[in-house]
Amino acid sequence: MLQLTVLYPQPSDVAQFEADYAEHLALLHEKAGIPTTVKPYTVTKFMPTPDGAPTFYQMFTLPFESPEILQATMESAAMQEVGADAYRISTGGAPIFLVGSTE
Repeated sequence: MLQLTVLYPQPSDVAQFEADYAEHLALLHEKAGIPTTVKPYTVTKFMPTPDGAPTFYQMFTLPFESPEILQATMESAAMQEVGADAYRISTGGAPIFLVGSTE
């Protein structure tokens, strides 16, 4: 199983990021044809530590059954739009996109 991970840096305005992210997830659901009641992804918000705020504010992960499905999904016009929107809402710097294999 493959997993797409998106790491969002600390936003310049947390409240604005949260509002924009809600719209971003709605766009993902619309473009990917995912019913709003289904959440095949996870969203993790990182907490401050004694050393302060972490570099990243939030992580999004979405599993894929195969490299072919991941590639076809990421190359689609709909997901290109979702990806561009991820950059738009990430006011603390560009989001980091990673693909990994889960065991």
